Amino acid sequence: MNLAEPDGLLAIGGDLSPERLLFAYEQGIFPWYEGDYILWWSPDPRFVLVPGELKISKSMRTLLKKNTFDFTINKAFEKVIHECKNIKRPGQTGTWITDEVEMAYIRMHDLGYAISGETWKDGLLVGGAYGLKLGKIFFGESMFSKINNASKYAFIQLVQHLKQEGVELIDCQVYTEHLESLGAKMISRKEFTNTINELARPN
Repeated sequence: MNLAEPDGLLAIGGDLSPERLLFAYEQGIFPWYEGDYILWWSPDPRFVLVPGELKISKSMRTLLKKNTFDFTINKAFEKVIHECKNIKRPGQTGTWITDEVEMAYIRMHDLGYAISGETWKDGLLVGGAYGLKLGKIFFGESMFSKINNASKYAFIQLVQHLKQEGVELIDCQVYTEHLESLGAKMISRKEFTNTINELARPN
């Protein structure tokens, strides 16, 4: 892991086979496409969330209490990743979720590693999040929202669900103000990889 560049870039190339993905995540490495190339990253510091430290604002508590959205787990994984791939995001001209990435994580879902949380309104999918769960750690990958608070609602509910399943750490990979507001924080790469050694075990 100390071979990573200062920005966290570790390697270029390879494939997204289940075996390679599992090996990478167990080492604290995740893939990110740039153009036609798979880039493998291990940033330092690492952005993470401890489920017990999740911060829920008063406005979100109200939405949760009122059951503003319906929430499900793994009811629409393929739809969630497809929406994450195609949703337009401010300041972004493209997406790292290529067709190859989409199919790779669908395979991981079929194998029981990738899971999704979905928010619904009037029977329509309006938000969601997905990632990989290995043992007691969840590696968050992406989320989307079609209406206000739908992705945040999905993330909060998913974190609470994972906590009940014994998950002790959620990898958020890199900093976002949105996730910081929910309680995510920076830890060193060394601390992160040490934690993985303790928590990440294939299901």
